[in-house]
Amino acid sequence: MAEREGHVSGRLPDFPWDQLSAYADRARAHRDGIVDLSIGTPVDPTPEVVRRALEGASDSPGYPQTVGLPETRQAAVDWLARRHGVSGLGLDGVLPVIGTKELVAALPVQLGVGPGDLVVLPALAYPTYAVGVALAGARAVATDSLTSLGPERPALLWLNSPANPTGRVLPTAHLRKVLDWCRERGTLLVSDECYLEFGWEAGSRPVSVLHPDVCGETHDGILAVHSLSKRSNLAGYRCGFVAGDRSVVAELVAVRKNLGLIQPGPQQTAMAAALADDDHVEEQRQRYLARRTTMRAALEAAGFRVDHSEGALYLWCTREEDCWQTVAALADEGILVAPGTFYGASGARHVRVALTATDERIEAAARRLDALRAS
Repeated sequence: MAEREGHVSGRLPDFPWDQLSAYADRARAHRDGIVDLSIGTPVDPTPEVVRRALEGASDSPGYPQTVGLPETRQAAVDWLARRHGVSGLGLDGVLPVIGTKELVAALPVQLGVGPGDLVVLPALAYPTYAVGVALAGARAVATDSLTSLGPERPALLWLNSPANPTGRVLPTAHLRKVLDWCRERGTLLVSDECYLEFGWEAGSRPVSVLHPDVCGETHDGILAVHSLSKRSNLAGYRCGFVAGDRSVVAELVAVRKNLGLIQPGPQQTAMAAALADDDHVEEQRQRYLARRTTMRAALEAAGFRVDHSEGALYLWCTREEDCWQTVAALADEGILVAPGTFYGASGARHVRVALTATDERIEAAARRLDALRAS
């Protein structure tokens, strides 16, 4: 780490996925090749309706505006209303972004969070939340307990439902409680809702914080972050948006204008087409549901316990051993998964198993787990 002192990279943690390199090599050595269930990269085709829209918008010689095309923002408003019951959101409450990882990492800095400010993260969380705090030079506390924060008045609080890595879905009453707490303290609540289309179990339907049952008649003090990477297989397009409090969105637009952070025009047109089409999302849901059913049965038969996992695209599993021991055992079977410690100390005895692999690779993983059980 010494060579990084004085550099921005010195403020940041080591990139977690680099720690998996040796295990990936072990998995690739399997006679039938690797089944990579670690990072969670989409593998299914980009929908034809989106590809046609991108092609039709490919003649794009001018600079797009940071605020985004009206039709793109309207598509986001319409999608949130149609699919998730969000009302009262106007075009000035939506901002297209260049993929949501960039937004998550840069959001604290772009909103003026700095040294002395507190940012609250989930106890088990997507690592990029902490990266954003480190870039801002702020303090981070990882907790799911509001009472543990005492009289603190955080600048920003992250929620994530359905959650990465656990797949946990937060109920409406809990979301409302957290939002009330944030509003009492002047804390901006930012909800990462990238997996909102993927709830699997009855009684655990994911709900947006922008829904009136959560926020009432106003979106004040709230941002919701949405990505099309998984719902529409657009990870390579870098398409996402943030929606909510109009004054906060306006501040982001003002800052991002100066930084030149603009979603390319063709991608904005493609994103509008993706948000307007529900058929491809249902097809993708059915693919993931089938893979989830296969993997969960195979893992449980092999002696794993699956915790939470009511939503998102992951199974949160444990054999009641150190997570790296589990990673190693699965790598020997040609299966690569993510250790729970990537997401927080309390994940030390779990691994995250992604469902983003082809049907053939999922079936291969299930067969190998059966062999692991028999050994």
